[in-house]
Amino acid sequence: MQKSAEEYFIEGCGRCSLGGTPECRVNKWANELALLRRIILDCGIQEECKWGHPTYTYKKANVLILAAFKENCTLSFLKGALIQDDAGLLQKPGENSQSGRVMRFTNVNQISPIEAEIKSYIFEAIEIEKAGLKVETKPATEMTLPKELAAQFKMDRAFEAAFRALTPGRQKGYIYFISEAKQSKTRESRIEKYRAHILAGKGMMDR
Repeated sequence: MQKSAEEYFIEGCGRCSLGGTPECRVNKWANELALLRRIILDCGIQEECKWGHPTYTYKKANVLILAAFKENCTLSFLKGALIQDDAGLLQKPGENSQSGRVMRFTNVNQISPIEAEIKSYIFEAIEIEKAGLKVETKPATEMTLPKELAAQFKMDRAFEAAFRALTPGRQKGYIYFISEAKQSKTRESRIEKYRAHILAGKGMMDR
């Protein structure tokens, strides 16, 4: 994964072999990402790189993430659930998302006309951090399991037991990550990718 925002905009996130090629998702949405980056930086927020993506912070607190995907590029607000979404620009990234909200774009013409609104959302997100506000979240036991994960539990009780033994925060992380995939095949592949981690009692970011 990339360790600087500049590397991201040139080479992509570094998670696959397509980085720096025309097929890289960052290149696909280069114009949109450049415009969104300029809008974000106009708001006086700090640019860093975390998890391989440009991450924007206020006094080291994560506020939003800029990312490119196959179907669109996004602005992800880490505490977007607290933002007053008067313009209706925010979406839940997944069924189980409690805190995060995203704006999705596929063309610069979707961005330019609402630049002022985007900035107002960013400023509000900064104010949320200044105020130290927190999102009240449900415990993992009250969250809906992705059907693919539930199916794996039925077939492999040892795997289920390992998952249930994880800390609530680690369980949430996996549920969010798996649920956010739109296709069932992708959700299944995400489960397989982290199966060994779960069986070892590790969270997604543990090594």
